[in-house]
Amino acid sequence: MIDHTGVTVSDFEKSKAFYQAALAPLGYSLLMSLPKAVTGSTDVAGFGEPPKPDFWISQGTPNRPPIHVAIRAANRAQVDAFHRAALDAGGTDNGAPGPRPHYHPDYYGAFVLDPDGHNIEAVCHEPA
Repeated sequence: MIDHTGVTVSDFEKSKAFYQAALAPLGYSLLMSLPKAVTGSTDVAGFGEPPKPDFWISQGTPNRPPIHVAIRAANRAQVDAFHRAALDAGGTDNGAPGPRPHYHPDYYGAFVLDPDGHNIEAVCHEPA
């Protein structure tokens, strides 16, 4: 089981604001933010459901090629809300909310590109 993952971003504050807004509909919040002075290498921020962050961003040269990360949603309404919030926060549409039956019959997802082009997805595996 994966414990945590993350992406490297070019503009830490911009990306931190983007992820705070985009992930809120999924129940995620900013749980930890540590400056370079504490980590010894770079600024980092951890998002997740309390009490533990499981998605991290760090300041630096963005991953190339960009990374794909999917975050599970409890229901389809959360997927829709994630997509709206991410676009409102400056993300780019990379796949509107909808069924993806080629993955499996109940797969419902939405995709956005973050400010650095990382493909961030919200996905629900529950029936409509």
